[in-house]
Amino acid sequence: MSPETIFRLHLVLGYVAWLLCFGAYVRPKLMSMDRVDALRAIATVHSFRFFGLVFILPGVVSPNLPASFATFAAYGDFATGVLAILALLTVRIRPLFWLFVAAFNLMGITDLILDYYHAIQVDLPARAGDLGATYAIPIIYVPVLMITHVVAFYLLVRPQPKTMRSLANDAAAS
Repeated sequence: MSPETIFRLHLVLGYVAWLLCFGAYVRPKLMSMDRVDALRAIATVHSFRFFGLVFILPGVVSPNLPASFATFAAYGDFATGVLAILALLTVRIRPLFWLFVAAFNLMGITDLILDYYHAIQVDLPARAGDLGATYAIPIIYVPVLMITHVVAFYLLVRPQPKTMRSLANDAAAS
């Protein structure tokens, strides 16, 4: 099997495995939680995206990994991670919390989509070996990031049940 085929197979199966896991275990739990708590859990996952800076760390990735992919991926992940951390830090200041939740999700999903675009432009599947130790990021970590962004957007736009709104209003008033 060619390296391109293995990379593509790994990527698709990464999404399949995470969707199965997410559907069976994570989604039911998130949907049973208060919206703020569910979004805090998602923000916690994304707060580790500072790790994306590893794409520009010499010795971890090949010097042949195209900078047009690596640099953009590294800094997009870093910015998303910082925004997710800010969301977590501002959870008690709801207007800021909602702002940072929306910001890290917009930044994060845009980053991932543009990373896929750049990966296609540089034919990353053919250069998968240049990812070095970071090979696991697009295969294992990126699928769960994309899935949680979709769920976060759903939670952000989903109408809150009337009982939850009144409980939230009561809590804010006290």
